[in-house]
Amino acid sequence: MPSPSPDPFDLTNLRLDQSFTESAGVKKLLVTVPVRRPHPQDFVRVHADPEYRATLALIELKDDREIYLLPPDIARQVPGEYVMAMVFTAINRQGVAFLWPVKLPAPDGRVVEWHRSAQEGAELAMQKWVRLKANMALGAYEIFESQGVIPDPEWPEQPFQELLRIAFKERLVTSLDHAVIKRLRGHV
Repeated sequence: MPSPSPDPFDLTNLRLDQSFTESAGVKKLLVTVPVRRPHPQDFVRVHADPEYRATLALIELKDDREIYLLPPDIARQVPGEYVMAMVFTAINRQGVAFLWPVKLPAPDGRVVEWHRSAQEGAELAMQKWVRLKANMALGAYEIFESQGVIPDPEWPEQPFQELLRIAFKERLVTSLDHAVIKRLRGHV
């Protein structure tokens, strides 16, 4: 009697291993770059190259959890509506690249401990994996350094300008007729 032929639906012969997509000629495209602070559970790194950060004018709509980018000529026309922030390129252990805005001291020179401690955390994250956690009683972020050996991150190949373009593609304020400016002025 002939032996039965193998079952063509046997899962051991059909399952793909995790590395299949890597060898299948597929390239992951970077189409989303969040603009946010690091999550309190995430260890993060910050790109050490100065070309991957910039001082920018931002409007943060807290209720909508959205951040808008303003060119300097627009920012000058809406004083008091924006903040100046150093925007760093950061990445978490899962490989999610994001832009981390850290507010700069106000024009009067007053230092806010939340902003100062975030700046310290960003600078330390240029060399080490760190985690920032808000401490309300302290009025600042606590910075924790990873005690494990974590490999250096694989940074996106896109330049900072392209990361900005992706992150703010729908949130660049290019005129005073922009919906965000109208909203802030009570026109909408």
